This record gives sequence, structure tokens and C-alpha cells, in this order.
Amino acid sequence: MNQVKPPASTAQLLDACVHCGFCLATCPSYRVIGKENDSPRGRIYLMGALQAQTVDLSPAAVAHFDSCLGCLACVSACPSGVKYDQLIATTRPAIEAAQVRSLPQQLLRALIFGLFPYPQRLRRLRALLQLYQGLGLAGLAQRWLPRLSPPLGAMAAILPPLAGAAWEDDFPVLVPAQGQRRYRVGLLLGCVQRLFNPEVNHATIRVLAANGCDVVIPPTQGCCGALPHHQGQEEQAQALARQLIDSFRDAQVDAILVNASGCGHTLKEYGQVLAADPVYGQAAREFAARIRDVQEFLATVGLTAPLAPLQTEPLVVVYQDACHLLHGQKISHQPRQLLRQIPGVQLREPRDAALCCGSAGVYNILQPETAQELGRQKVGHLLDTGAQVIASANIGCFTQISYHLRQAGRSVPVLHPMQLLDLSLRGVRLDAF
Repeated sequence: MNQVKPPASTAQLLDACVHCGFCLATCPSYRVIGKENDSPRGRIYLMGALQAQTVDLSPAAVAHFDSCLGCLACVSACPSGVKYDQLIATTRPAIEAAQVRSLPQQLLRALIFGLFPYPQRLRRLRALLQLYQGLGLAGLAQRWLPRLSPPLGAMAAILPPLAGAAWEDDFPVLVPAQGQRRYRVGLLLGCVQRLFNPEVNHATIRVLAANGCDVVIPPTQGCCGALPHHQGQEEQAQALARQLIDSFRDAQVDAILVNASGCGHTLKEYGQVLAADPVYGQAAREFAARIRDVQEFLATVGLTAPLAPLQTEPLVVVYQDACHLLHGQKISHQPRQLLRQIPGVQLREPRDAALCCGSAGVYNILQPETAQELGRQKVGHLLDTGAQVIASANIGCFTQISYHLRQAGRSVPVLHPMQLLDLSLRGVRLDAF
């Protein structure tokens, strides 16, 4: 048996929990699994036992931490202000350091964290991925792979079709503002989004330029480190953070914008990610202070370019709250504010809007059964609104919701709010998109 003791700094955070249970109704893993140990309160009990070293870190104990999506809904709901986000963020690296996972789990995680944060590595697999998708092997994989390995089956199932733009970063270093320049901003391209939904970045650049922003796109930028950070791979996350800080060091921008909520949440936490780094600690805090979600930024500075209707009839849109935007960054009204400025848009709200869709970074690969149930629930709630378009501001949510729409036999488009604004700015009708 292995013993792991979370850092002593977590003791005060643990004491803040009064075990009232307000978190239970908001916790997606508890709602699906139905066990106390798979709730924030149950995990806090377990963290306290590990702190006191009255229990060992067994595979069963690790499973309760692994079942956490890190959605942070419990943080929003807690009346005592318990910083569960900090607690799980310190516990997961301790678990990884203890090396208590099975060999298959270790290999799976090595595959995920060796590929997804590195777009160029994925691009080297271009021929294999094109063969896989072009010859119809995806259907066979989705039929047989889950029987051999549910996580690999889930990975194969959620993989969206790869567009030609996924294989090249054809962005100039500077995209000049149209008309009067109001701001000079940097743009984070992301890693997974570059390959699986590259049009979001193109749309974001056009929207920013049309609204008076010079857009700086450092070609050396890489992954922000969100994927490994959320799973306790701290050394990798810190290395990626340092590289990203260096890539923007000479950009001389008013703000650094991000259009994927999971990335934005981690970027705003760089001061904590590199808090102990004597070289990068101060630079990380300064970098984090300049990070803005692109919707947060545009809602603050205002749109100046005229917007056109997306279709002749009113367009019914449902906005899906990404967890790390809603709970992590407390951004909710800004995306809705922007969407309502598009003429003819009728915005509707789904039931259980704050419930996680089940993506949660790579959770839908690592915990496919729970993620699939959450995905089915989320898509059902979104479809119940009768919306013609689903607006989603996170690449993980996009892949998860798109997959479950396909499973439900529905073809409702899932578009980033920046894509909808871009189409409106260019006068492109949605039925022609």
C-alpha cells in the first residue's frame, strides 16, 4: 500500500468545510455515481484522512479522486467558501507522484499527455488519421475498440472530422486592425483546438480585427498546460507555462486573449502554477494579469463593427456554459450580451445549465461511462430548448456535445460565439455556412 500526504498548506483549506452537503446537488460525478465518496464532501473527508495518515492511498481511494471532473460547480455552490479547486489541485500531483496507477492507466496517460498538448506531434500522424477517417475505420473502431479498452474507444468515438486547415498554422505574426486601431492584443491559438476546430481561431481573428484590434500571434506559442495541470502533471504543465510566457514576452500587447475556457482558467492561474519558480514567478503573475477571455474582453470594450442577421427568420440560439468559464472565471453574462447584439437572435436557457457536459479536459476519455451519461443529459437539455444553434465557447464541450448530437441523430450546429459574430459581421447567412 502507498501512503501520500497532501501538502500541509491544505490543512486550513480542509478545516473550512463544515460538511453541510450543499455541494452534492451540483456535483456531476455524485449525481451519476450516487456515492458519497464521489462527491466533493466525500473527497474532502478522504483528503483529511490522507493528511492525518489514517488511510493509505489505495487504488480504490484514487478512483474517488479520478471521478472528479474538476468542474468547480461545488466552489460556486459552497456557502462556506471552501476552496475545493485548490484542494483537488494539490491532491492530484501528490497522487501522480505516488505512482499507484496500473500499467494500462500509466500507458494511457502517457499517450494522452505525450500527444494532445503538442499539435506538431499530432500532425505527424496526419496520414494515419486521414486513413482512419477516410476509409471508414472510425465505425469499426467505435464498434470493437470499447470492448478492448473503454478509454481508447471513447477517444476514437469523440474524434471529430479533421479539416484541411488543421494541418497548417497559416497565421501571420500580426493581423492589423480594420479602420481605427483601438487595441493591440495577443491571441492564444491553443493546442487541441488548432486541430479539431481550427475555424474558431480564424473567426476570432476576424472579429477582433473588425472591431479595431491589432492581433499579435507569436509563432512560437504552444500549449498553455491546462490538460496536464488539471490532471496533476505539474512538471509538464510548468514547462509548457514557461514556454508560453517566453513566446509572448516581446509581444507588447494590451491583453492576451483566449477563446477556450479551460485554457483561460489555467492561464489566469499561472501565478499559482509557477509560484515557487524563482525565475518565472513574477513573470507568471504579470502574464496572468493580462489574460482575458475573448468574450470578456469584447463585452468590456464594446463592438464597433455593424452586425447583420444570420437568417431571414429569428434565429433561436442556446448558449452552453462551459464549466471553467462559468465556475472558474465567473464569466456568464458577457457571452450572452454579445450574442444578443446579433440582429434576430433569440437566446434561450437550458435546464441544468450549470451541470458539466462530461468533457472536462480528458475526463471523457479517462472516465467514459460517467462522461457519456453527462453528455446525454446535457444534449437532451440543450435540445429541449428547441434551439437551431448551440453556442459553446470551449473545445472540449464542442467535441463532447457534437458527439452526443451524432449519437442522438441530430444535426444541430455547435458554433463558438466568435463564429456566430464572425458570420454576422461578414453578412453570411447561417444556411450558407
